[in-house]
Amino acid sequence: METKEILLKFKNIAVVGFSKDPTKPSHKVPMFLRDHGYHVIPVNPTVDDINGMKSYKSLDEVPDKVEVVEVFRPSKEAKAVVEQAVRRAKEKGDVKVVWLQEGIVNDDAKKMAEENGLIFVQDKCMYKEYSKYIEGNQDSKTL
Repeated sequence: METKEILLKFKNIAVVGFSKDPTKPSHKVPMFLRDHGYHVIPVNPTVDDINGMKSYKSLDEVPDKVEVVEVFRPSKEAKAVVEQAVRRAKEKGDVKVVWLQEGIVNDDAKKMAEENGLIFVQDKCMYKEYSKYIEGNQDSKTL
């Protein structure tokens, strides 16, 4: 499935590594998505709330429907997040996509996700992909 299709089809996004720091891409990108109609769920074990949204300690704690797990964690941590996403997909049946943000690459995580029927995207920015395919803005570089 192409990134455009993912962005059009799935609207419930759990953001693992959502930063409370408004200057970081891991804050700006999810806020952009929220402002463009997505239901964004922060997953950050260090805070209880980000911009009025309840933050969860782990993906396992999120009570809402999660279709996309967007990952803002170092590449070496991606496989552990995929393990949680796979477990959740098997238990709740809601996770369909794991998306590693731009600069995050983990081929073991990719293999695990795909072997368990999840769509996997890595090293792509959701903001840039949205801007390019949904808004038609080919020049989107930064927020």
